[in-house]
Amino acid sequence: MKRLCMAVMAMCMLLSCGEKKEEATLSGLMKSDFVSEVDGKPTALYVLKNKNGAEACVTNYGGRLVSVMVPDKNGKMTDVVLGYGNIADYVASSGNFGALIGRYGNRIAQGKFTLDGTEYELPHNDNGHCLHGGDKGFHAVMWDAKQINDQSVELSRVFPDGDAGFPGNLDVKVIYTLTDDNAVDIKYEATTDKPTVVNLTNHSYFNLSGVPGSDILDEEIMINADNYTPVDSLLIPVSEIAPVENTPLDLRQPVAIGAHIDESFDQLVKGRGYDLNWVLNTNGDINVLAAKAYSPTSGIALEVYTNEPGIQFYTGNFMDGKDKGKQGTVYPHRGAFCLETQHYPDSPNQPSFPSVVLRPGEKYTSHCIYKFVVNK
Repeated sequence: MKRLCMAVMAMCMLLSCGEKKEEATLSGLMKSDFVSEVDGKPTALYVLKNKNGAEACVTNYGGRLVSVMVPDKNGKMTDVVLGYGNIADYVASSGNFGALIGRYGNRIAQGKFTLDGTEYELPHNDNGHCLHGGDKGFHAVMWDAKQINDQSVELSRVFPDGDAGFPGNLDVKVIYTLTDDNAVDIKYEATTDKPTVVNLTNHSYFNLSGVPGSDILDEEIMINADNYTPVDSLLIPVSEIAPVENTPLDLRQPVAIGAHIDESFDQLVKGRGYDLNWVLNTNGDINVLAAKAYSPTSGIALEVYTNEPGIQFYTGNFMDGKDKGKQGTVYPHRGAFCLETQHYPDSPNQPSFPSVVLRPGEKYTSHCIYKFVVNK
């Protein structure tokens, strides 16, 4: 009997040793929490690592950047993007944490536009306007994913003609790469078989402080832009490009985000804080700094590079303290900022703005680099 018990115990030990315990990612995520099914397709979490030990995690639901771990001034690995710890919370949320945005990032007035004499009706999901392609935009669908190597993942999907009212079958490919200089490099491509409009971006919410549940009012912002596109009361551009000089929107030199955010300046009042498109001085040169944010708490700085003509700076003005994210962190009002590289809002209805029209035989390309450095 004693020998039988010992044999059973030995067998149990062997079985337990054979079962490899799941390891969490550097940011504390469990891959198993992202294994599910949405719209008949399997969801997953893709982990990217570089030679420095930095890490970025992406899910194929909404093409979302779930976490980005980079070192702070003391070398401590720090998660600098907001998000959820499981796929169920992403599916249940109407928010855009870390998401791919399309077919048209930002707003299209009255949810309609005319192209080549044909009027197209889009979802009206934002005060009668179309925002971020509607409620079932790129942020709320499944993408086909292929991990290219340890540092890159490719997402692809064909959006059918008429999807969300937009014309043309749109074939989209997006590649996320975690580079060896601690940058999240995002390359977008798209082709169409019918004239359409395209404006793709990423909607990551950044907090560089390394302090869970903090706001971003003491973090600094610089945007390399002499001008911006003023908006009406519903945040639609008024067909004008205006100078930032002598306004609280002059961010050409670093300033604390909270320094002017509650001033009675018309454009800040309309957005409840910063929520505007800046006209970049970079002339589409990916090598020229477009914007930079910095946390004096962590020493982490975010440099943004893009070939796009504009950038939307948004300061979490509609965050209400009800969202509970990774590790149970409650995200407060103005708990993050967004820097969305883009063409200007409502460009399909604004002939004076750079064109967003894509035609058969052409290739849409957009490039955004979020590079993280330490200012000691």
